[in-house]
Amino acid sequence: MSVTHDPVVETTSGRVRGAANRGVYVFKGIPYGGDTGRENRFLPPNPAQPWTGIREASAFGHQSPKVPIREMPAWAVGWGVDQTDGEDCLALNVWTPGPDDRRRPVMVWFHGGGFAQGSAASVVYDGTRLAERGDVVLVSVNHRLNIFGYLHLSTLGDGRFGQSENLGQLDLIAALCWVRDNIAAFGGDPANVTIFGESGGGGKVCAMLAMPAAKGLFQRAIVQSGPLQTVLTREQAGAVARSALAALDLTPAKIDQIQTVPAPALIDAIATAGAGAPLAFSPMMGGATLPRHPLSPDAPEVSADVPVMIGWNKDELTTLTPDERLFQLDWPDLPARLALFTGDGDPHGIIDAVRKLRPQARASDVFFLVASDRMFGQSSRRIAALKAAQGRAPAFFYQLEWESPVAGGRYRCGHALDLPLVFDNVALSRQFVGEDEEVAQGLADTMSQAWLNFARNGDPNGAGIPRWSPYDEAERRTMVFDQVSAEVSDPSSAQRAAVDAMPILPF
Repeated sequence: MSVTHDPVVETTSGRVRGAANRGVYVFKGIPYGGDTGRENRFLPPNPAQPWTGIREASAFGHQSPKVPIREMPAWAVGWGVDQTDGEDCLALNVWTPGPDDRRRPVMVWFHGGGFAQGSAASVVYDGTRLAERGDVVLVSVNHRLNIFGYLHLSTLGDGRFGQSENLGQLDLIAALCWVRDNIAAFGGDPANVTIFGESGGGGKVCAMLAMPAAKGLFQRAIVQSGPLQTVLTREQAGAVARSALAALDLTPAKIDQIQTVPAPALIDAIATAGAGAPLAFSPMMGGATLPRHPLSPDAPEVSADVPVMIGWNKDELTTLTPDERLFQLDWPDLPARLALFTGDGDPHGIIDAVRKLRPQARASDVFFLVASDRMFGQSSRRIAALKAAQGRAPAFFYQLEWESPVAGGRYRCGHALDLPLVFDNVALSRQFVGEDEEVAQGLADTMSQAWLNFARNGDPNGAGIPRWSPYDEAERRTMVFDQVSAEVSDPSSAQRAAVDAMPILPF
């Protein structure tokens, strides 16, 4: 089937009209669930309400209400979103080479921003180039966040909200059910679905790997800088829920009134109930929806047959910290600064190991290398090892080491630098990747193709990709993405050994 006009596609809720964009057809703001406001607030998602006629799918739907960000960091300027906040936010977007019967691989993107911020409408997530390059169907999803998606009222023992847990994750499962039931009409294969996400999106992927209701809805998973091994316990989530009620001046006997509290008041309650903890509103284990930690102490049986690709960026924290002093560290100050990330361990040993590995490194370089490894690298390696030990499906591990030249190299290889490379959106991300088209685009060609290969058949190898072997703890074979990418056994082994000797940082 060749589409030469703005196509109309029949979904289970009604017909939608997309728009052509450089040979790719884009459908925005398609509801996959009903309104989650008012009487549906803090309850599992319902199916989308059907409509008559043709719905124009030309604009993104609402994004979940969230705490406003005062100022977008310089590296992310230009990635802003064209959306308004609203509790009626269960909508997804589809990019497809054609709404035909080709049965292409499907890639479903979970956006970042922890579990509290973010939107699928960010410019860097535009799926046009991936869909065109790989002949795949790309889907991106909005869902409930922060207090709206991760206030676990089921912990309070009130039957009215007995199913109120992990709602943001249940929204994502509802989106995957929509994909199963509808994506064939958009030219996709519902039996070949890859879920992938970065940062909080990677954490959502990790949680999905342990959710019984998600079994069979996806066949592969990619975790980018989001190695969520453990989540809130039921006791921790219950303490946050009680604190939220107190902040809203509600008693357990009046818990049903939380459905009529104005949304801005719920947003205001986040600071009090979260007590400054960035993951206070996030997934919880111990109930029917997520009976165990995602990837601790072992890999979950429910997703044992799902191949996983996982990795991190070597200087993640450069783009996550607002503390300018960390960029100006001198050697005497470094041990005290690193102590937060080494726990009871002596920071001098890891400092010496990194200085031997990288003799030209400055004190701030060593800080970001070690702190980033502790926050992202160590758990990413652990997850790859757990999947490998399970022996049912391969794990492929990577490290991104290419450094952005922007701002005099300030950001090194920071958090989110993988996004324009994986989505092949270098031209939309000059503020972060720089103006050197040849270098950044060459790396984007390699990374995006590896992601596409993995989505097609569960293996990132293929034409133009250096040989990439599955991970195991004996050789720790890792794809190092850089100006020249290559597989390396146990890269930066001295740093890795020193970091891995420390206990995993607690959730």
